[in-house]
Amino acid sequence: MKLPLILSCFFAVACANAQQPFFDSAGIVASSFEPLMKIRQEFIFTEGPVADKDGKVYFTDQPNNKIWRYDPETTVLWEFKKDAGRANGLDIDAKGNIVACADEHNEIWSIDKRGHIVKVLLGKVNGKKLNGPNDLWIDKKGGIYFTDPYYRRDYWTNKEQEIKEENVYYLPKGTILPIVVANDLVKPNGIVGSADGKYLFVADIGDNKTYKFTINPNGSLSEKTLFVSQGSDGVTMDEKGNLYLTGNGVTVYDLAGKKIAYIPVPEKWVANVCFGGKNRDTLFITAGPSVYYLKMAVKGYK
Repeated sequence: MKLPLILSCFFAVACANAQQPFFDSAGIVASSFEPLMKIRQEFIFTEGPVADKDGKVYFTDQPNNKIWRYDPETTVLWEFKKDAGRANGLDIDAKGNIVACADEHNEIWSIDKRGHIVKVLLGKVNGKKLNGPNDLWIDKKGGIYFTDPYYRRDYWTNKEQEIKEENVYYLPKGTILPIVVANDLVKPNGIVGSADGKYLFVADIGDNKTYKFTINPNGSLSEKTLFVSQGSDGVTMDEKGNLYLTGNGVTVYDLAGKKIAYIPVPEKWVANVCFGGKNRDTLFITAGPSVYYLKMAVKGYK
C-alpha cells in the first residue's frame, strides 16, 4: 500500500530503532490519516490498554501503580486510579467495570466506573498465591481467561513461587475457583478470544510461539494448534480476525497465520495494543514510557 509522504518518512525514522521496515500488504493502516502519534511520555512502563463502549482508553503504568484514562475525542488524559494494585493487563466487563490483573498481591480485581470501589474477584487458589496474573480476556458469559506467568517483582514479600506451574486459567462468572485450561506453555502472556467466542489465542513469550485453542461450551480448551512461531507480550484482534502481536514493534497476522503488516514503534519494547476511539478504528499502543495511536482502515471488534 502506498503511503503518504509524511507517513513514509515517519516509518523510515522509526525503522532505525525497530530494525524492520514498515509494510502493510493488506491495507489495514489508514494512509489518509496522520501517522503514528505520541499521546504522552511521562510514564515508566505502560501496559494493558482497553477501550470502553465510548472508545475511551484505559491503560496502566505498573511501576507507578496507576491506571490512566485517555479520551480520544477531547484528548484529555486523566488519572483514573492510583494505588491500583500494580495493575497490569485490563479488560472491561458488560457493566463497564475495569477488570485488572492486580499482581501486587497476585489477584484479579474489579474496579467500578469511577475508580473508587474495588472488589477482589480472585485471590489465593487452594490456599496458594498465584504467580502474578498478567493478561486477561472476558468472554460473552462473563468468564475470565487469564495468564499467570512468573515475573519476580521487587515489591513482593514472598520469596518463592507458591504455584510452580505457569498456567492459563478460566474463572467462570460468579465463582472463586479458577480452572486450569492450559498447563503446557513455558510462559503464557498475551491472551485474546475471537469475536465469535469460538477460539482463544495465547502468546507463549517464553517459547516465542502463539497458539490457537478451541473454546469448549464448558470453558475448557481443546485442539491446541501452533498459530505462528512468534511470541508476544500483549495481543489484540480486529474485525477481520487479524491478530496483532507486540514486542519489537507491532506485527499483524491474518486468519491463516500469514504476516500481513509490521508497524515499527520508536521504543525499546511494545507491551500491548488495543482498538479504541469513537469508531474503534484507532490502534493504541503502550510502549515503555509512552503511549501512541495510529489511525487504521480496520476496526476492533470490542
